[in-house]
Amino acid sequence: MRKGAITRDAVLKAIAKYDELGRSEFLAKYHFSEARSYLLLHEGREYDSKAVAGVAHRWDHGRALLPEEFSGGKEHAAAWLKRAGFEVKSVKNPDWARDEIILACHLVMANGWKGLDASDPRVIELSGLLQLMPIHAEADRNEKFRNPNGVARKTFDIATRHPDYRGKPTNGGALDVEVLHEFLARPAEMTEVAQLIRQGVTAGDLQTLPLDDDEDLDDYSAPEGRLLMSRHRRRERNKGLRKKKIAAVLRQGGTLACEACGFDFEEVYGDRGSGYIECHHVVPLHEAGEGRTKLSDLALICANCHRMIHRCAPWPTPAELRATIERRRSQQARGSIDIVQQRNKTVSKGRQ
Repeated sequence: MRKGAITRDAVLKAIAKYDELGRSEFLAKYHFSEARSYLLLHEGREYDSKAVAGVAHRWDHGRALLPEEFSGGKEHAAAWLKRAGFEVKSVKNPDWARDEIILACHLVMANGWKGLDASDPRVIELSGLLQLMPIHAEADRNEKFRNPNGVARKTFDIATRHPDYRGKPTNGGALDVEVLHEFLARPAEMTEVAQLIRQGVTAGDLQTLPLDDDEDLDDYSAPEGRLLMSRHRRRERNKGLRKKKIAAVLRQGGTLACEACGFDFEEVYGDRGSGYIECHHVVPLHEAGEGRTKLSDLALICANCHRMIHRCAPWPTPAELRATIERRRSQQARGSIDIVQQRNKTVSKGRQ
């Protein structure tokens, strides 16, 4: 049995069986619990998506899937049903993303680190702004997605985690505390980040920005959030700018060697590496607004050093990474000399 290989006809038969037995008996018969994440919508009715997807296997593969054999989320049941042409909606709203918490935290800071009520015009305005952000797919949102009540609760989650707050904190998450500490450690920079996100969403630039997959961002650390990070990477991947940067360096008599470690692709790989090098956008995320990218904003860098720059915030400049590399090389060279000298001493003693 290939999990998820279910046809539309099999899903319709599972829905018919659901209607015939009723919800409680259908779930009990096939040992499923009520849906906690997603619901299947069909002809104006709602169905437990995981149960229907699991039972649909009965008609395509001879037996229904057991609940423990798969999940009801985006990776399994919800995705399978969408692929079969059905509409699936979220039961609960997705967790707050860093970008959203940054905007909420900025609002709390502007309010003297106090939470705000749902009726506050600033909360209502932020609610509308959050609903325009492309971080969460429409299918993952329900009718209460980032409404004023939810936004107000988040402001109290943040405010009650402030070091000076003496009462009992509300039910915030670890990310709330993380972003709060970023604001406390570098308020001016994080204010610029919040303003850039707000400006980008309001102007429409960040509303339609294609976001990188989470897996693609595993080795990238950006306290400023996914939206500005994705815009940063989009600029780095601009083929036209990269070609212009390479041409400008060659025109000035330079080489396409990594500005951090000195690696030269052509020198190592010959013709296969000729003309190849990556570009890194050196302007920090909290400063990189919608201004036109200049060639001076770009540095030529190898893939390894590029990853190392992005891996841990705050990002070092290519020059700072080069200094780290040279320092390491110097330490290793001194270590090698010490080892040789120690060996020589040992040999000398042995001869005496």
